[in-house]
Amino acid sequence: MSPDHPCRIVLVGMMGSGKTTVGRSLSRRTGWRYHDNDELLAAATHHTAAEVAAAGEAALRRAEAAALDVALAVPEPAIVAAAAGTILDDESRRRMRDGGLVVWLHADPEHLAARAAGATHRPWLDEDAREWFARAAAEREPLYREVADLEVTTVGVTPDQVAEEIAGWLASTMCARWLAEPS
Repeated sequence: MSPDHPCRIVLVGMMGSGKTTVGRSLSRRTGWRYHDNDELLAAATHHTAAEVAAAGEAALRRAEAAALDVALAVPEPAIVAAAAGTILDDESRRRMRDGGLVVWLHADPEHLAARAAGATHRPWLDEDAREWFARAAAEREPLYREVADLEVTTVGVTPDQVAEEIAGWLASTMCARWLAEPS
């Protein structure tokens, strides 16, 4: 990482990987502001991601990419949880890499499906969540790997443990100067 690289953590991963929960925990741990892509999308469009998705996947992807741009423009240091689907767009992947340090929160499709089951804001999972996650993971995991500066598993550990692992890694980067003392 070059000295002029922004001190911004971009959390990526499949839905259900823990981006929101880990992001909030990491924010408490580091003292950095947390920005959630779904919340930014809702503020910009006055609709939830599920409502935007009702207009079609292309509309959802455009709204997610626009929300990512807003998040990557916030002053450093910051933590950004990127919408899972933004990884599918070449330009969004480039902006993630340029906009901060990318941390891939990884979990296997079985765990992701179990975590996401019954979530009303994920209507596309109503039919066969395990099948959808297996298919989506096969497509997306190489893309997450491509952009990740750090990969952290979220299976068998608490969100606070994941946040602690990321904070420990941050201490070895140029962003260490921005870290708050542990409370």
